[in-house]
Amino acid sequence: MLRTVIDLISLWALPSIILIILTVALIRKVAVYESFIEGAKDGVKVTVNIIPYLVAIIVAVSMLRASGVIESVSVMFSGILAKIHMPAEILPLAFVRSLSGSAALGVFSDIISNNDVNSYTSKLAAIMMGSSETTFYVLTVYFGAVGIKKYRYALLTGIIADLIGIVMAVIVARFFFL
Repeated sequence: MLRTVIDLISLWALPSIILIILTVALIRKVAVYESFIEGAKDGVKVTVNIIPYLVAIIVAVSMLRASGVIESVSVMFSGILAKIHMPAEILPLAFVRSLSGSAALGVFSDIISNNDVNSYTSKLAAIMMGSSETTFYVLTVYFGAVGIKKYRYALLTGIIADLIGIVMAVIVARFFFL
């Protein structure tokens, strides 16, 4: 019964919202099409403004992965990581996750393909994917889109949140899967 209600709500939610918006616009005599076009123009302007930021972050992530820096650091810290039950192959995901979601998804896919889906490493990687944010991407795209140049405290807060997410992912994985 509950599932049927939820399915019905999910089926009609978007069409209902669109219908409500159009009805309110009609009542208030808003030129819907012209407003949509203006919004689309603004969207294109924002896209053009953030392209340099996106290119910079994509190049940085590609350089880090291609140069092998992330893998070298993983090997360097593998002894310490083993003591806290964090496999060394998870470290690239921990680094890349705060930079780019698509790069993190690529690293995550590598981890899953190299390990059994039900392995501790795969489960830890899955938890880590869901427990952190793409801090640098968010700062680059969103702050760049609105022209914010001073984001020192937002960066510090994001990095701290990412570190807490990584630590908590390890703790949760250890608690549930070891």
